[in-house]
Amino acid sequence: MLASYASPLERLWHYALRAICGLVVVFLMLPILVIAPLSFNSDSFLLYPMSGFSLRWYQEFLTSPAWQQAFVNSCIVSPFATILAMLLGTPAAVGLTRMDFPGKALLTAILISPMVVPVVIVGVATYLVFAPIGLSGSYLGLILVHAALGVPFVVTTVSATLQGFDFNLVRAAASLGANPLTTFFRVTLPLVAPGVISGGLFAFGTSFDEVVVTLFLAGPEQTTLPRQMFSGIRENISPTIAAVATILTVLSTLMLITLEWLRRRGERLRSAAR
Repeated sequence: MLASYASPLERLWHYALRAICGLVVVFLMLPILVIAPLSFNSDSFLLYPMSGFSLRWYQEFLTSPAWQQAFVNSCIVSPFATILAMLLGTPAAVGLTRMDFPGKALLTAILISPMVVPVVIVGVATYLVFAPIGLSGSYLGLILVHAALGVPFVVTTVSATLQGFDFNLVRAAASLGANPLTTFFRVTLPLVAPGVISGGLFAFGTSFDEVVVTLFLAGPEQTTLPRQMFSGIRENISPTIAAVATILTVLSTLMLITLEWLRRRGERLRSAAR
């Protein structure tokens, strides 16, 4: 709330900042607000004004063999890649947070490098490595590289959760006779679970939306939903793409709501642990 004693310049900046933020939000939301109604257009073209309302493009998505195969492939690759990223990223975050050793900064940089390295470089590099050993054009190859792209998100979110973690709880469990594995699953993991799940959701979103690496590694049988959308845009712009984009937008919104709920739950857990 703006203080009653604020100067005219401060009041001007207060309202100008809110106007700028509002314009930025509109700029970011406008493509979504434009494409979503077109998914209900009865025409075969993405154009305004709409000639009528129809669900034919959602029906096309649900009945087309190509779209269904792409959706099934995404549902195969993304969950396994997410689980693998969580299994690798969580212990890595715990180790990096609790231990100090030579080369820790370098190891941390290597772990989060897939987050900052252009995906084109990742795609070319993984293709050159995977092709000679037969992993190119396979589900296993896609799962491995998608997991590598998701690990940085798990490491980052779990490390952030561990910043407020009271390690005296771990010491107390050890003093009562619990071994390290039991302590991890009974004490550490329940308290950092919101961070693990948040990182997993980010990893899932990254995998489900990845198209560049998939173009390098996936064969015709491993076409994922983003790759099918890319092919549709390149070959024939169909309103089915708008329908799929709308569905993915809804799923992304639900994921963000879940992340916010997990963040608040994590704050409550940390408060209760103190």
